[in-house]
Order: sequence, then C-alpha cells, then structure tokens
Amino acid sequence: MTVRKIRILGDPVLRTPCEKITKIDDNVKQLIQDLIDTTNMEGRAGVAANQIGAGLAAFSLNINGEIDYIINPKITKLSKELQTDIEEGCLSIPEKWFITVRAERARCEGIDLDGKKKVIEGDGLLARALQHECDHLDGFLYIDRLKGTEKRKMRTELFKNKPLN
Repeated sequence: MTVRKIRILGDPVLRTPCEKITKIDDNVKQLIQDLIDTTNMEGRAGVAANQIGAGLAAFSLNINGEIDYIINPKITKLSKELQTDIEEGCLSIPEKWFITVRAERARCEGIDLDGKKKVIEGDGLLARALQHECDHLDGFLYIDRLKGTEKRKMRTELFKNKPLN
C-alpha cells in the first residue's frame, strides 16, 4: 500500500494541465494503485494524479465507501440543475470550505486499465467529485469557480497575513 503525499496550493503541478495517458504500462498501473491507496482514507472523496505529483490524466474516487478510478476522463454531460448551497473543499487547500456551484448530475467518460471505455455518472456528491477531479486534471482548483461573496471570503481566508505583490 502506497499512500502518496498530497500537493498543496502553490505547487505548480496543481496548475499544470495533465497529459493524456497513451500507453497503459506498469507505471500507469502503479499510479492507479497509488491513487486508490491515497483516496482510500477517511474524509477523502477523490484524488487527481497531479495532487500526488503525477502529470497524467487519471483520478480515483471514494464516494460512500465505493472506490473507483478513471483514466483520461472527460465530462460529457452536465445537468442544468445546479447545486448552489454546498460547501466544497479540497485536500490541496486544507481546512478551507467554500460554497461552490456545480451541476447536480454529471457524466464522465474515459478508459480503464484494460483500455476499455469507462463511464461514471451520478448525482449529488458523485457529480460534484467528477467535476472537481476533472478540473484538477485541467489545472484548475475549485476556488477558481468561486464568485461574489464566496470569492471575497476565500481571498480573505487564504491570503490574510500575506503581503500582496
């Protein structure tokens, strides 16, 4: 079992879009196992590869005790219904939670370790996690989606006592 260290806000790997996986080899298999091991801890809904320092397009999920993963994921469908009052957090921004608007339902398509098409879809927490982890792989953090009062609150909490250059 290999639980990898989570990269924290400020690490450039979190802002770098991940590369598509073109060959499933032993390194990719080990990455997926490390993602699963790192996600399989209390309080973790998902971990993207760049959160553990790997610039490859893959993530794992832990929703209600169900562990899963997907390689080269892309969101292919989002509902028009929105979750507008749910606080979201991120392992890469520890102990900070802000209301983040997300689609109520999401569909994500990619592949599995055998190179076969894989679809993960759902609503509620699963939909939120799919959107959150796909954002990571594109080099975005959930705080990039904040607006208005929540954005001001985030700036105050994250940047208090730090000089603005």
